[in-house]
Amino acid sequence: MRIFNKNLRLQDMTVMYFTALAALMVILVASYQAPNSAVEVPNLQKNPSGSLPPLPMPFRVPLDPRGELQLAWNISYAKQEIYMELKAAELRHGLVLGMSDRGELTNADLVVLWDSGTKSFFGDAWSDGNGRVSLDSQQDYELIEARRKSGGFYLLFKRPFSTCDPRDYLIEDGTVHVIYGFLDRPLTSLDQLNLSQIHTGIQRVLMLRPDTPSPSLPPDVQTLDVVAPKVTIPSQETTYWCFIHKLPENMPKNHIVMYESVITPGNEAIVHHIEVFECDPDTREVPRYSGSCDDKMKPGKLDLCRHVLAAWAMGAEAFYYPADAGLAMGGPTSSRFLRLEVHYHNPLLISGRLDSSGIRLHYTPSLRRYDAGIMELGLVYTPIMAIPPKQHSFYLSGYCTSKCTKTALPPRGIFVFASQLHTHLAGRAVRTVLVRGDKEIELVQEDQHFSTHYQTIRVLRNMVNVLPGDVLVTKCTFNTEDRSKPTVGGFGIMEEMCVNYIHYYPRTQLELCKSHVDPGYLQKYFNFINRFHGNEQCVCGEPGVTEQYSQIQWDPFSTEVLDSLYNTAPISMHCNQSTAHLFPGEWEKQPLPAVTSILHRAPYPCERGVSSIS
Repeated sequence: MRIFNKNLRLQDMTVMYFTALAALMVILVASYQAPNSAVEVPNLQKNPSGSLPPLPMPFRVPLDPRGELQLAWNISYAKQEIYMELKAAELRHGLVLGMSDRGELTNADLVVLWDSGTKSFFGDAWSDGNGRVSLDSQQDYELIEARRKSGGFYLLFKRPFSTCDPRDYLIEDGTVHVIYGFLDRPLTSLDQLNLSQIHTGIQRVLMLRPDTPSPSLPPDVQTLDVVAPKVTIPSQETTYWCFIHKLPENMPKNHIVMYESVITPGNEAIVHHIEVFECDPDTREVPRYSGSCDDKMKPGKLDLCRHVLAAWAMGAEAFYYPADAGLAMGGPTSSRFLRLEVHYHNPLLISGRLDSSGIRLHYTPSLRRYDAGIMELGLVYTPIMAIPPKQHSFYLSGYCTSKCTKTALPPRGIFVFASQLHTHLAGRAVRTVLVRGDKEIELVQEDQHFSTHYQTIRVLRNMVNVLPGDVLVTKCTFNTEDRSKPTVGGFGIMEEMCVNYIHYYPRTQLELCKSHVDPGYLQKYFNFINRFHGNEQCVCGEPGVTEQYSQIQWDPFSTEVLDSLYNTAPISMHCNQSTAHLFPGEWEKQPLPAVTSILHRAPYPCERGVSSIS
């Protein structure tokens, strides 16, 4: 048998050689990639022999309103992997778990368990722009175990934080929008599945948590429960319930060293998040109140209770203060009144359910070395800053300038150990970064999938030391595609905020370090844009800022010039003491802090060409 033809030219042989070499390389590369097909689940018997010993799952959250589907997980920062366990009280024909940018059913990263009528399968999948599901060509979810036991069905699997698969979700710090679904019929092929045609839901969680051990509590620790007084949960989807709690008379100064949620059994899937606010210490009396936070007849003094003491959201664990610090409660400089706010999410409109959920404060009379403090960063609550309508991504930044930190911070600076990001409904992302010498040197907190419906205090993986002369920049991303009018800053839910409440020690007199664009330069913008659009009527000094924004003819040019103004014009600084007065100094028309070097995250293992799966 002749292999080579004597008439073959050298060019032909070269082409054949490189074609064979390319084919060999494709085979070799494919052999090192993740499997590209679903895994058959051989059996789902109760308590199968040889099952793995239970993995610790310290984090867990109910997914559906009835609590019949629960997600638990653990994290390996060494391997850059996350282990997940789904528990279903009842399994019919399968489950869907996924992640997407903001909880959409479209363009979602999915893991699916389904049955064909005779066999069960597990696989990595994705949904397209219409919700149709397809098996992913790169299988990055690894099935560890599927089993039935008392209490329901358990599915254990893992995946890397980053897979470098463009169809997969990047698991990173901040909010993760988890979607879930139940399959009520067999599927001969996964292509038959459309997420819009099955029962689905959404839950928001903080997937990545710090892996530092919790400090031990002192032996003389005491507890104080700030809880709802047997509230009948309204049979409506969303309720914010407010309750005024009065501290004991003449309570001496103590340090709060830890707090945790207290959830009424059976209401774990309805109590969405809880916050406790301290009222203004200068307000001698706050009326008793237990009712809707949105009630127009509620006492006006409730609005004076804005100083955050504690915040919890579904899935969050207990919050511990650093070993050297505690948050002051009681004593002559503290308020005797606390406002509890509980968010009930009741999409099934369950009626007659009683609730006494809230926050348990753990405090000690043995004061620690440092008082912890809370400082507001970002933008001042003012209509001077605004977001034009119909914007997919519009950025606003608030500054804590070097002049303010140099004026107000002690020589060794402060240590930031936690923070709570905050915007209203248009907020999509928040990022606070530390700038030193015009260079971003450390990320304080970031959430690229931020939701105003999921706000809690987040412990930093590493404490951040802010020194006198440093700059803190808080940048928020807003989306106003569904709005026809500009959105101004303010307290209303349809107005906007861009804030980071940082928790730090030692406490200083600096309570607010925020900014807004200089009002004089904003007036120049209004004058220029109105003349550009042929509006010769002078509006200077007549209508308010909100009305002037609403009178603008919004087009790409008006938006671009406003964005340029915010990024170049001088700013007004609010470098405020705890008395609400400015620190001495000149704070108007301050130069915008320069940032010449941007901080970039470290590459994930798959981005370095190294497999993260052991």
